[in-house]
Parts: sequence; structure tokens; C-alpha cells
Amino acid sequence: MWLDLSNLWIVILNVIGIPGIHLGISWIFTRLSSERFSPQSPLFRHRAWEKNGTVYHRVFRIRNWKGFIPDAAPWFDGFAKGSLGKKDPEYLRNFIRETCRGEAAHYAQIPGILLTLIWNPWPVAAIVMIVYAFLSNLPCILLQRFTRARMRHLLSQIEEGE
Repeated sequence: MWLDLSNLWIVILNVIGIPGIHLGISWIFTRLSSERFSPQSPLFRHRAWEKNGTVYHRVFRIRNWKGFIPDAAPWFDGFAKGSLGKKDPEYLRNFIRETCRGEAAHYAQIPGILLTLIWNPWPVAAIVMIVYAFLSNLPCILLQRFTRARMRHLLSQIEEGE
């Protein structure tokens, strides 16, 4: 820790800081232009091993727990991804782009949460925060990739049928 604080202040900063970092980064990302989140970029593009999202269900059993993950985007007037609103191609392309935005926001939250290392004591609390930074964002990243793979598959089916 770079700041020498009492345990009370460390707890207060964690109770306020951790949710603040999550929500602050989410808010910032909902304000960024959607053009920044191209589904064709190397970070977001489809991988063959994803098998249209089935790997996320088979390996991670994502359908069993995805309902427990909140979609924070609507809290900030962002694009709701909790359910499919329409099946027209333009809506699906936008939905896909928004899963890229959500995935990017969760990648950004990992180093954001690591800011708490400024006040959390080393090594135990720091290790806990590092593990938390990854484990709290990994399910959300997996969910965005799962959803995007499914939306891409649906979009390709619709476009082939036209």
C-alpha cells in the first residue's frame, strides 16, 4: 500500500471505491461513441473455438448463471442487452456492437480495480484485490462473448434467409 491508513479507512475506501470504480467505468463506456467498438477488431472478433457460443455453455455452463449478472448499461441510459428486442439485422448489428462495448468496459475495470492497491495492504489484501479484479469481471466478459456469438449466428441466419 502506498497510503498508510487505518483499517477503518481501508474498509471505507473499499466499500465506496470498488463499486465506484465499477460504476464509474461503466458510465464512461456508455458515453463513448459506439464506433469505437468494432466487432471486427482483433479483440472482439469471432474465434472458431467459440463454436457460435456453444463452448461457453458447455465449458462454463453460462446459461445456468447468466441471469444473475446485472446489465448495468440501462442504469446509465445505455443499450439494454438483457433480452432480444427485435430480430431485424440493423438492431442485431447494434446489439453485437454493444456486447463489444460491454466487454471492453469489463477489461477496463480490471486495471481500474487495481487502483485499490494504493490503499490496500500488501501482500494479503493486495492479492485478494488482484484475484477479485479478474474474477469479478471474467463472468461478464464471458457473457458478452457468449451473447455476441449467439447474435452473430442469428444475424447470419436472418441474412441468409433474405
